[in-house]
Amino acid sequence: MSQPSSHVAVVTGTSSGIGFATALHLARNGYRVFAGMRNLEKAAPLVDAARSEGLALEVIELDVTSAPSIERAFALAAGATGVDVLVNNAGIGGAAPLELVPEAEHRQIFETNYFGAIRCIQAVLPGMRERRRGTIANVTSTVGRIATANQIPYSASKFALECAGEALALEVRRFGVRVVNIEPGVILTNIFENSAATTRYDKTSPYQPIMRRNGKIYATGFRAGVQPQAVAETILEAITTPDYRLRWPVGADAIGFETGRPKISDEQWVAMGDDLSDEDYNRRFFEYFGIRL
Repeated sequence: MSQPSSHVAVVTGTSSGIGFATALHLARNGYRVFAGMRNLEKAAPLVDAARSEGLALEVIELDVTSAPSIERAFALAAGATGVDVLVNNAGIGGAAPLELVPEAEHRQIFETNYFGAIRCIQAVLPGMRERRRGTIANVTSTVGRIATANQIPYSASKFALECAGEALALEVRRFGVRVVNIEPGVILTNIFENSAATTRYDKTSPYQPIMRRNGKIYATGFRAGVQPQAVAETILEAITTPDYRLRWPVGADAIGFETGRPKISDEQWVAMGDDLSDEDYNRRFFEYFGIRL
């Protein structure tokens, strides 16, 4: 369903991956897109792609960890008509056992993944409420639904955003504002390259089996080859469909996790952390989630 170009969308974190694909996909479907990114030195690929297709897309500087940057960006995007769609996509990852993650890194991840999204929501919500229309799409993660070892700060930040999205959907429904949570599994992006400083793998660590198995889950996901475009298409469907749904998993792994986890007990899930052989671990993983490692 295309929207007229008078409809304004702001997408955060658009220099690569999901944000890049979403900004282009919304513009191709009739939105006037303001594509936010922290570092405008990375803007050329998106600018060139939009220009080659004649799309109504403008790259703007937007650092979701900076209140002044958010104020400037959303004042520009809102213009005379206001923001119709906000896609909270900016995020950083990280992979390491909790014991090895300094508190500062927890705060850094939350500052972008959770508080950054909240700042952006608060920037657009007054206008949406007054106009009695608008959509907020939060790009969370399947690990925001299922607690994941070796990724506690990242997983916790996505849990927090999932919670905020669900509660906000209740708060603003009476004002005609739609809130959706987009829950990708493993997507072919450069999130680990962008999060190298908060990702650790140590073959001598007592946590090495957990690290290795977490990496194997991601390697399996990467082999499945789900592209950022799949997330972009899901976002467009979620914000335009007349059949409202709060949660939108993306990818077979996300669907497998989210349908399989409620079918097993908490004890069965926690027991995946036992000192299992690879054969036993892989067997259980397939039995529970339908995913072959």
